[in-house]
Parts: sequence; C-alpha cells; structure tokens
Amino acid sequence: MGMAKEAPTVSELRKAAEITDQEIDAAVDAVLADLATESYPLAKGWTLDLVETLRTNTRATEALTTDKPAWKRNMVRTAILLAHPVKA
Repeated sequence: MGMAKEAPTVSELRKAAEITDQEIDAAVDAVLADLATESYPLAKGWTLDLVETLRTNTRATEALTTDKPAWKRNMVRTAILLAHPVKA
C-alpha cells in the first residue's frame, strides 16, 4: 500500500461520524444561498470548496438552473457528498 490515500469524500466522513447530516444540510443551504462560497467550513477542520464542488458536478450545475427547489437541494447534496474536502 504505497499509494497516497485520496482524501475521503464527505459521504465517507459522514459514515465515520466526522461530519453530521446537519452540517451537510448547512453546506447545501450555503450553496443555495451563495453560489460563490469557496471555502466552507464543515467540521473538525474539514473545509470544502463549494464552487469547485459544483463546477465538477454537471448534474448539480444543471439542477441549479431549474426552478425545482427539491431537485436543486438533492443534486447539490449529492455533489457535496461526493466531494473531497480538505483538512485545514
């Protein structure tokens, strides 16, 4: 195992109880409130670049152009769960 381990995803951190559902929901709210949030603090020193998260997830980007709030939330949440936050 000489490979450098890739940073865990938000989903993996949630499973490991490093990040709570409430914190993920708050991150989703932050995206929906301000699409230009670059450094969003999650928990325990983890931060997430929300701009980058959306830029790399086309489905979330497309969802944001719709007028379906539940769909937007869902897609943004999925994008966040798949994202790799960085440990400060």
